[in-house]
Amino acid sequence: MTAAGLLIPAPGSALTPARERLVLWLLALTQFTVIMDFMVMMPLAPQLMTAFSITPAAVSGAVSAYAWCAGLSGLLAVMYIDRFDRKQLLLWMFALFTLSNLACALAPTFEVLIASRAFAGVTGGVLGAIIMAIIGDLIPADRRGAATGVVMTSFSMAAVAGVPTGVMLAAHFGWASPFYLLVVLSVPVWLLAARALPAIDGHLGHPVPLKAVLPNLVALYRVPNHLRAFLLSFMNMATGMLVIPFISPVMVSNLGIAPAEVTYVYLAGGVATLFTARRIGRWSDRVGAHKVYRYMALASAVPMLFVTHMPAMPLIAVILFFPFFMTAVSGRTIPLQALMTTVPEPARRGGFLSANSAIQSIGSGTGALLGGMTLHTDAAGHIIGYGLNGWLAAGLTVLSVLWVGRVRRAVDLKPAVATA
Repeated sequence: MTAAGLLIPAPGSALTPARERLVLWLLALTQFTVIMDFMVMMPLAPQLMTAFSITPAAVSGAVSAYAWCAGLSGLLAVMYIDRFDRKQLLLWMFALFTLSNLACALAPTFEVLIASRAFAGVTGGVLGAIIMAIIGDLIPADRRGAATGVVMTSFSMAAVAGVPTGVMLAAHFGWASPFYLLVVLSVPVWLLAARALPAIDGHLGHPVPLKAVLPNLVALYRVPNHLRAFLLSFMNMATGMLVIPFISPVMVSNLGIAPAEVTYVYLAGGVATLFTARRIGRWSDRVGAHKVYRYMALASAVPMLFVTHMPAMPLIAVILFFPFFMTAVSGRTIPLQALMTTVPEPARRGGFLSANSAIQSIGSGTGALLGGMTLHTDAAGHIIGYGLNGWLAAGLTVLSVLWVGRVRRAVDLKPAVATA
């Protein structure tokens, strides 16, 4: 470890600015494939229903299989993620993730597709934790917000380029096309990561004996500050998933927007976040993750309430509104992720972030489940109850703003050392 806090990638050398940028964009591209893999499933529902003669509920089951397996794998990864060089673990998991997408594309039956989606969730859930652990190990704390913003542009890239391209390919060449595309995209990213990423093993100086792994896992959940951070992550993800999964069907059923036109709405939001993610990250570095999270969370409550109470309006008005929604809702996650890298001590960072990734997956699943329970369809085919989701999301937002101050950085919890 260098004095600046960077892991040494090779004897006698530290990451240069150019290589640091390359590493961050490699991590962003890796995260892009994971996010696209998760996001592309719902728009594929019509093709999957036709191909396998299944109901919409069955398609939702395939989506849920990914989320819950991602959460479970994240919890289990706590037991081993800090025992390996992070580069090697990333490469192994990314390779398995790529194979899972190939299995999805080749699935002959819906049962095989569900199993393949579950396997994708197992590997994808761990990849997210590894990526955040690498940021925590390679990037000094005062620049992690900007680094997180770079990696978070993967969400924008998925919304702007990945998902629309996948849906277009599916419309012309069949539902399996997006998964073939993911395989084609993943292979060169894996090869470049294998060449460009440094060895990331500074956390292995004091390996934990295998017999101590389970007690240490339990101990991870007994640290009060960790539990406070996990609850914050849970609330943040549940808040978004109370609203986000139902935007498209509500626009189609209640506002009369054509399914093809919804693509333009999401494109507008994705383009906006592409330009704002890194700016929010740098803002977080300047004024502090706690403060920026409060600002962005409070700012997100207004568009969440509006989108859940949206009146009939022209398509152009919806397109102009959606960038504000996407910027605020996705922007609150950037300072949160940067804050999470500072909560654990370095030796526990991988395990903590893996557990946090699992908690986020569980929060997403819980939010979507609760959000669906409040909705029903009237005789005219309109979705009723979405406004309640908005108020629940706003309430959770206020609670998270009050709670974030209770989540402390590890360095702030260390007792002061008296100097002579």
